[in-house]
Amino acid sequence: MDLLLPLAEKIGARLKQRNETIGIAESSTGGLLSAVLLSVGGASAYFRGGGVIYTAYARKAFLDIPNPLPASIERASTEPYARLLADTVRARLDASWGLGETGATGPTGNRYGDRAGHTCIAVTGANYAKVITLETGSADRVANMRAFGIRALELLAEAIA
Repeated sequence: MDLLLPLAEKIGARLKQRNETIGIAESSTGGLLSAVLLSVGGASAYFRGGGVIYTAYARKAFLDIPNPLPASIERASTEPYARLLADTVRARLDASWGLGETGATGPTGNRYGDRAGHTCIAVTGANYAKVITLETGSADRVANMRAFGIRALELLAEAIA
């Protein structure tokens, strides 16, 4: 949390200053992004909501994204899927920003063939979208969750700078 908390504080202050909001749809970070953003006092001013979209059941129930996925999206754990998560959570929560994260934390890879340490992260806003892939090369589940969380928050901080 040592690196996550300062990022969350910076993001929270900036979102409050801009009177903007965020919605989170995270998978392999397991709620870490939502937790760290909510650890900042006054988070209710900017945090619209978040969900751990870890299964197709959660994807359908919370975001109303169908199973199978739309034809333009081959599978989860890809950049287009991370973008879909970010766009959908942003729209459903009527937030200024959406953040989507999907990947494989480890110790093994996922059913799609991605190795442990793989994540795709998207940040979307009005006239803004950035999606990245991060490969840590590590099978350490907790270290990957931390690395994915840090990179996701860095990406969000860059977007709202």
